Amino acid sequence: MALGRVFPSFTQFHHTLCPSLQSSTVRKTFLARSSNGQGPSSNGSVSVQKKKTFPGKPEADVVIIGSGIGGLCCAGLLARYGQNVLVLESHDLPGGAAHSFEIKGYKFDSGPSLFSGFQSRGPQANPLAQVLDALGESLPCAKYDSWKVYIPEGEFLSRIGPTEFFKDLEKYASPDAVREWQKLLDAVLPLSAAAMALPPLSIRGDFGVLSTAAVRYAPSLFKSFAQMGPQGALGATKLLRPFSEIIDSLELKDPFIRNWVDLLSFLLAGVKTNGILSAEMVYMFAEWYKPGCCLEYPLHGSGAIVDALVHGMKKFGGRLSLGSHVEKIVVENGCATGVKLRSGQFVRAKKAVVSNASMWDTLKLLPKEVVPKSYLDRINMTPQCESFMHLHLGFASEGISKDLGIHHIVVNDWERGVDADQNVVLISVPSVLSPDLAPPSKHVLHAYMPGTEPFGLWEGLDRRSTEYKNLKAERSEVMWRAVERALGAGFSREKCEVKLVGTPLTHQRFLRRHRGTYGPAIQAGKDSFPGHSTPIPQFYCCGDSTFPGIGVPAVAASGAIVANSLVSVSQHSQLLDAIGI
Repeated sequence: MALGRVFPSFTQFHHTLCPSLQSSTVRKTFLARSSNGQGPSSNGSVSVQKKKTFPGKPEADVVIIGSGIGGLCCAGLLARYGQNVLVLESHDLPGGAAHSFEIKGYKFDSGPSLFSGFQSRGPQANPLAQVLDALGESLPCAKYDSWKVYIPEGEFLSRIGPTEFFKDLEKYASPDAVREWQKLLDAVLPLSAAAMALPPLSIRGDFGVLSTAAVRYAPSLFKSFAQMGPQGALGATKLLRPFSEIIDSLELKDPFIRNWVDLLSFLLAGVKTNGILSAEMVYMFAEWYKPGCCLEYPLHGSGAIVDALVHGMKKFGGRLSLGSHVEKIVVENGCATGVKLRSGQFVRAKKAVVSNASMWDTLKLLPKEVVPKSYLDRINMTPQCESFMHLHLGFASEGISKDLGIHHIVVNDWERGVDADQNVVLISVPSVLSPDLAPPSKHVLHAYMPGTEPFGLWEGLDRRSTEYKNLKAERSEVMWRAVERALGAGFSREKCEVKLVGTPLTHQRFLRRHRGTYGPAIQAGKDSFPGHSTPIPQFYCCGDSTFPGIGVPAVAASGAIVANSLVSVSQHSQLLDAIGI
């Protein structure tokens, strides 16, 4: 469901000091524009028009390829640090996988939809919230606390918080499920202090982290272990292991509990509990099952996040050039010195080049002769997540329930597993919280199957062919049925004013994603996400192909780590002081 929560800082610290330790992913979905050729208009409140030439001189201290969340966070912080930064974006809109688009007055989110932690501040805040705080940007949000769940056992409104879910368990599961859920909370919640011990913005990719993170936050880290006691501290050692190990150690056997926790893990990281770090799940439990917790949706849509990052970057002198397609990374005397655009123009980078593209797409930009075999092999051997099916709809609100919620989750079959294709459908109707996303008395809807659509089914198809159109109709039907179930008898697919179906080829075409992939399919306990430096001096990577992994919080953290690594420890520490962490 595209979680916008923080990636566990405990994990960040250990990965930085011990690269061999494992990490996992934080889930976030995306879609570019529709595959039917209809194009979007502006991204939101910040107007950024496509230009034939980018602003200023064709050089910068740091040149960033791609304006995804990771690239914009990196650029914004570098600008805040006083660096001359230039972001080059091939698309005519900024935001990458998180951009928004408009058709017939309907403003659609392209991907991220389920968020929390934007209003948090201080050491334990969401990394994106910390970046926005550093840039002096605010992000008004609507708050809510539930989503509708449709599962084989029935349908119910699932509320976050410490007590509400027990009522659902009593009705849809069993007394054993209630006892096991309490047992799980009792074991997991005390571990949250360790998972939250370090602010994500304190991490950098060199030994300066000993100053900005280890020494600076050692008291809070030691205090968290002391408060847990010997048994809790021992349990904290499992934070860097798959969450399934905690479940197994507690001997949780109730089928509903096992299925439910698998679903939460899948929504968070795109994998079941045997593939997600315990630290991620512990953080999520701490955020969702404590008194007063809530979810947040940015007013004016997810494009408002991109607008805030662009505005913050420009405020500190950063530059963004749209329609600037990078064709090649230029390497001279063994060092990255700039990029060559499709137009043939060379853009010089005085200090560094940073790629916000996927590892496979980044590899295509590098001259083959400068890529070490070990680096090439690592990329080629990294497994890829599958792609997506998406459904974007614009329709009249007449006949639709007045108390319709923003989020709906449909699970068709527990036995197949939540990560099986055509099985889990996620639905977001953001206009119920932000009415300006649709014309008066209208709704916008985004349904999708996250990271489970096989690219092989679509590979080689001509997008104009009857075969492609028939496959779109066939593979999107499960989403249509889920939408009809969630919206009720008052909804009619025939009356929708906008109907857009996105396929893996949509991702490949508009987002320039290799094979339309969601990102690296790296599982906790088996492998770790790559760091941000590369074998090529002055060349760095951020985004969902690097640590901490996939998702808005993770890519925001990755961009911050790269930015922090390109400035002095003194500058980094001054920024932490300035934002009060």
